Amino acid sequence: MSSKGLPNTQPQRKTSFAGDVLKLVSGTTIAQFLSILTAPVLARLYAPDAFGTAAVFTSIVALVGVVACLRYDLAIVLPEQDQDATNLLAVSLSAALIITGLTAGILLFKQEIVIQLLNAPELAPYMWLIPLTVLVNGAFFAFNYWNSRTKHFWRLSVAKISQAVMTTGTKLGFGISGQADASGLISGIVLGNVVTTIILSGQIWREDRLLFRKNISLSRMKQVVCRYKKFPLINLWSIFLNNASWQLPTLLLSAYFSPVVVGYYSQGYKLVHLPVTLIGSSIASVFFQRAAEARAKGNLIPFVDNTFRRLVLMSLFPMILLSIIGQDLFVVFLGATWAEAGIYTQILSPWMFFLFISSPLSTLYSVLEKQELGLIFNGGLFLSRLIVLTLGGHLANPRIALILFSFSGILAYGYLSISVLTVAGISLKRTLQILGNGIVQSIPLSVIIVTLRLIQVNSYVLLGTSLASLCLYFGLVIIRDPVLRTWSLSILEQIQRKNKVD
Repeated sequence: MSSKGLPNTQPQRKTSFAGDVLKLVSGTTIAQFLSILTAPVLARLYAPDAFGTAAVFTSIVALVGVVACLRYDLAIVLPEQDQDATNLLAVSLSAALIITGLTAGILLFKQEIVIQLLNAPELAPYMWLIPLTVLVNGAFFAFNYWNSRTKHFWRLSVAKISQAVMTTGTKLGFGISGQADASGLISGIVLGNVVTTIILSGQIWREDRLLFRKNISLSRMKQVVCRYKKFPLINLWSIFLNNASWQLPTLLLSAYFSPVVVGYYSQGYKLVHLPVTLIGSSIASVFFQRAAEARAKGNLIPFVDNTFRRLVLMSLFPMILLSIIGQDLFVVFLGATWAEAGIYTQILSPWMFFLFISSPLSTLYSVLEKQELGLIFNGGLFLSRLIVLTLGGHLANPRIALILFSFSGILAYGYLSISVLTVAGISLKRTLQILGNGIVQSIPLSVIIVTLRLIQVNSYVLLGTSLASLCLYFGLVIIRDPVLRTWSLSILEQIQRKNKVD
């Protein structure tokens, strides 16, 4: 019997966009706070080469893990009926098991080749952990999208906090005990992922197990596999190429240079990526689900317009600021050893702005079922990054490699943002207007910070002034912009309601 006409068994949860973002941001904020709080200690316990080896491990896991579910996990939020969604969850978990088995087989017989290509002999003792982490990550992706569908965003917050505690606690424990090498960092990564997945899956199973038992069947799994075949046939390769292009800097810097350079890059990238993981990824999780709803209701254009404007206003000035003070920030925060990582941060910041605004918007390709456009983009992105990083490697200069990498990212993600907004119905004129307004609002405070940097004021004075400027900027933006003001008030209301409940 077709699922059409069958009522959803899941209760409908009515929450605001801002409220859902707040739920995700709260957990991510605490998790990132723990990461930031312990970063100066870890940077002094572990050498850059240890961070480099751990970064290569993470890149391999990310490269395989993102396609472990064959992207059927992404489709979980789309069906109108829960019967289809539950079977998509089952398909995703089954695919993760198969991909994990294939990964284990490849590493078992081709381990030496992988290590030689990456110039990473230090990675050999930890290769057996890669398939385990791939399986855990695949399961997490599947449960995460089910979580987004059911709008239980607090579940993910709890899982993220638990992950941060386990990850940072393990890294600190190894470092303080004297085992301050890659094993401590990799152990923290693996244990953190395992704990997060166990907690999230346990919460979902406790509340939704009757729904799964009632609806999941082999015949229905076959039907959803065919219905959403675009995800493995098109979206899979699109996301693989996109993720591969993300991991290329780590893998190619390792192949051409050394774990020390990779360590500098990984720490610089981690800091410049914080705004994306802190706010951008939370917005993306909620945006995907809400955009699907907005499309069904016929109000996708205003929803996308408002979201794009918020993304620009939230990210433009902070990224400009980071591109100015990156080296000073790293020297003060992590120590003089990490000054080079600060320079890498300054190089990467302009690209990260375009990444921030395009990350949630790019999910519209899936909402509008135009995954082929995403595949074309990601193919071009992968190829351009491979070319510029290889060129930088042959020039034997990691800074030049990262400058080329950042510039190619600016062009690629700038194009992606314009392209996806056009597909959604936002005109180029409107897109440029929003970007122009963001630049105008960022100029005055940016000029002040640049002036202080040029006259070489004390690093602590520079950082203090930058923090004050950042607070002033966000205060002015919220006051002047009606969309962000409404959003901020909505968030405050959510906090007050939560406090009353507590």
